[in-house]
Amino acid sequence: MSTTSEHLEKIARSRKRRERSIPLKFSLPVLAIALAALGFTSYKAFVTPWAAYGDDDMSYLQRVDPRSLSGGDLTHYHFGPLAYEQEAPNLAWAWSKLFDDGDGVFERIVTPALPSDYRHDADGVGPIYNNHACEACHVADGRAQPQLENPLAPQEGLLIRLSVPGQGAHGGPNPHPVYGGQFGDRGLPGKGVDFGDTDYLNLYQGEGAVKPEGRVVIRYEEITGQYGDGTPYTLTKPAYELVDLNYGPLGDDTMTSPRVAPAVHGQGLLEAIPEAAILTNADPEDKNKDGISGKPQYVWDPETQSKRLGRFGWKMETASVAHQSMDAAVNDMGVTNPMFRQQTCTNAQVDCTKSLHGGTPANPEFTPDQMEQVVVYLQLLGVPGRRGVREEKVLHGERMFREAGCNSCHVETFETAGHEIERLNGQTIHPYTDLLLHDMGEGLADNRPSYDANGREWRTAPLWGVGLVPTVNGHSRYLHDGRARSLEEAILWHGGEATGAQAKFVAMDKADREALLFFLESM
Repeated sequence: MSTTSEHLEKIARSRKRRERSIPLKFSLPVLAIALAALGFTSYKAFVTPWAAYGDDDMSYLQRVDPRSLSGGDLTHYHFGPLAYEQEAPNLAWAWSKLFDDGDGVFERIVTPALPSDYRHDADGVGPIYNNHACEACHVADGRAQPQLENPLAPQEGLLIRLSVPGQGAHGGPNPHPVYGGQFGDRGLPGKGVDFGDTDYLNLYQGEGAVKPEGRVVIRYEEITGQYGDGTPYTLTKPAYELVDLNYGPLGDDTMTSPRVAPAVHGQGLLEAIPEAAILTNADPEDKNKDGISGKPQYVWDPETQSKRLGRFGWKMETASVAHQSMDAAVNDMGVTNPMFRQQTCTNAQVDCTKSLHGGTPANPEFTPDQMEQVVVYLQLLGVPGRRGVREEKVLHGERMFREAGCNSCHVETFETAGHEIERLNGQTIHPYTDLLLHDMGEGLADNRPSYDANGREWRTAPLWGVGLVPTVNGHSRYLHDGRARSLEEAILWHGGEATGAQAKFVAMDKADREALLFFLESM
């Protein structure tokens, strides 16, 4: 009897175990599915956005000619007036939000500082400055041209760097003791004067006005020449004069360097080119005897407090997108920021030093958030794709470009890596620059040294998107000071290390020259 009872109890216990195991058998797969869903959701919510990719279909990249992908998968195919302002395709929403906020900072007109009770973010243009918004010089994110129409008006996108003999802090240029490192042709208007007034003779007369440092006058001299086939050409050589000086004479030892604002697309990708890849093309002593001696530029980076490889600016005087944009903010607009917390007024400019500012060194006029937003905006601007990559005339021009040796400095292809924004890594890009300094000859010399660059050396300008300048900016001015009125003139101005390439261009017949220019216009 006891045996039967024990048997029944055993059966009951076994049944209970089976009943308990049934939910367990089902719950384990459910738990696995839930964990997988959570992992996928976390990946989509955190990992993918951190890589800066959204949810859009990018399979079109497999259908386009890879030669057109100038900016890797940051390439876009918008070729109208907003071609330089396009967001990289398929950004994650968080990055897109930062991009849009940065676009707002880039476009915003910064107004004169107000008393603290009325202050709002980014007040504090000037007191002495060149323009009142990033986009006022980089119109539609493109390149500026010299202003020639109104001799009384300030320049809109051209500025003049200043220095005197000797080295400044950290080996950089030595600023002028009175006028500083950059000539400011705008100042704060007097009380009761409209900020947008264009009566430049009376703008700085009222209470609280801060006079600009002066005006820039440009005169041009014509230079004539001819191609090997006898076709004539004309170049225009600029001469710069700084007049109506409000803070005393400059002095005979003052060195000047004119610069126009360049287009800003693709900067994040240039920042993501590994330093080792850039140095691979450097040959400062021309050991291979090819006449090309590209030289790296090392500059002081205020963010890392160390010397770093320069990448941005006409002489590569800034090391990162943050460095370049914040340097421009304080020098071009007089807007202090987390990287440059002091105004640029010199001790001799008493009205400037006493003027009301929109911030303090502890709380600069650009906030840390605004700095982050505008930096991300510039880093994630897309790059226009090349057009007509299969057209015979484009292919012909590309052959002429290489035969002339233009690609010795305008290096076509790099692979990106090591950037903090994952989206910018692993991209095959075609910027057509080596990010090195080259001697461009006496014709283009500014005779003003800056860090490792002497007075004849300039950065190889990236060519991606160059053919869209007339569409975006309505002009065709090129080179560091906008003297060239066409791509053709830009090539003809090349000298120094580029003398051989320029001579080959001059020797080409008309069809070959036109094809090479057509290739550049396809960028």
